[in-house]
This record gives sequence, C-alpha cells and structure tokens, in this order.
Amino acid sequence: MCILLLAHRPRPDLTLVLAANRDEFYDRPSAPSAWWEGPHGILAGKDLRQGGTWLGITRRWRLAGLTNIREPSRHDPAAPSRGRLVKAFLESGLDAGAFLRSLDGTPYNGFNLVVFDGDRLAAFSNRAPGTRFLKPGFHGFGNGVLHSPWPKVRRGLEALEKALEGKDGDLEESLLALLADRTPAADGELPRTGLPLEAERALSPIFTRTEVYGTRASTVVVLRADGRVTWVERPYDPQGRAGREVRVSFRREAP
Repeated sequence: MCILLLAHRPRPDLTLVLAANRDEFYDRPSAPSAWWEGPHGILAGKDLRQGGTWLGITRRWRLAGLTNIREPSRHDPAAPSRGRLVKAFLESGLDAGAFLRSLDGTPYNGFNLVVFDGDRLAAFSNRAPGTRFLKPGFHGFGNGVLHSPWPKVRRGLEALEKALEGKDGDLEESLLALLADRTPAADGELPRTGLPLEAERALSPIFTRTEVYGTRASTVVVLRADGRVTWVERPYDPQGRAGREVRVSFRREAP
C-alpha cells in the first residue's frame, strides 16, 4: 500500500472505515482478493512472489495493512518481504499492542504497519520509535513515517471526512472515487525522498501511474457496529483502466 486512510469509530454505526491504494511494479505477480485456505479465515490479495499480502482481514475482525516508506538511499533488495508482517498478524492470536511490541523491524526496508484486533487500532514503523495506539478519528499513512503530512495524505483525509458526511448507501463508491484522484501535488509541496523531482511529481497523486509502476488496486473496507463487513477491491491495469471488482460481504465471527 502506498496510501492508507482510516476513520476509526467516526460514527456510532461505523467501527472502522478504510480506503487504500496498493502501488506496485506492474511486473510483480499477485492474486486478487479471495478467502485463503487454512484455519485463520483470511480475506486478502496475495503477493505471488513472496506469499504475503499488503492488506487483509479475518472473519474475526483482525485487520492489517502496511505502506512502504520511500527512502531509495536505504533500500535493500535482499531484505525480507514486508508483506509477511501483515500475514503474521492475521494469523496471530496476539492483541494489537502485544503483536507490535513483539516485532523486530530491523531486517526490513522501511514500513508503516497498521493493525486492528477487533477492539484497538495501533500502528508501528521501523523508522520511528514505539507503538502508537490510534484514538477514534481520522488517520492517514503514505510513504513517510507515521502521520507525515504528505499532500496526498492530507487530500485523502479531507475527502474521507467528506465521504462520511454523505449517504451511507453511497459510501463505498465515494471512497473508491477518492482513491481514483490523479491530481498531482504542487512542486512546492512535494516531499524530498531522494528521487528526482519529476519522479516525486509523478508519484504525488493519490492514484499514480508511470510506465513501470503505479496503482494496481484500490480497496475499501467498512466495518459496521452491527458486525457487518463490506470489502471492495477494484483492480487497475498498467494503463490505469479499472478491471473486474471483488466484492465480499460477511458478518463478524465471535472470537
């Protein structure tokens, strides 16, 4: 994921709302969202190169997602896949805080990991100290350290708040629309991560597309207070054209 937006208990009827884009190289093979085989009841896409995932949820409302931190000068191509961290939480029996405190992020390239155990929402970065428990409200993660005020994150959070003011029946479509925003940031707002200015500009929209890398999928997850869950994944090809959506609805299982 390269942008992950969250509304934590924004209304009495909503426990958690998530809107996220997965940005990745087009030639990295992956499978669309589906229920995985095994005892954990995981719904997620799958990285077919390393076997992990970027975002997933279980029937018992364990949810995890991550964003990569952009730091080309520190990138190690031999580092383990960060997608293993999401998978590990979904398969774990630990609560959010205990799981994040148990992590050793040292071997990995930079990441932000957000986890929800059905009760508490927490985040961890291997480029910033400590575990952070996220209070009810709006939270955004991009390619900087936790809560870095990147333009696309600010823009996404504003759109997320607006979407939650609309009719509930339009919520998922409103969230997918905000994730399709291709407006670049102004040059004066661009982060400086070590990439050339042209590359920073190309990667600055919420929805990105370059010749070899860009938004591969937009995913919306809505957890309602009555136990209902809606998961919508909209894939995109290298030309930025939407493909066949995955839509899944289910009810939370008791622990």
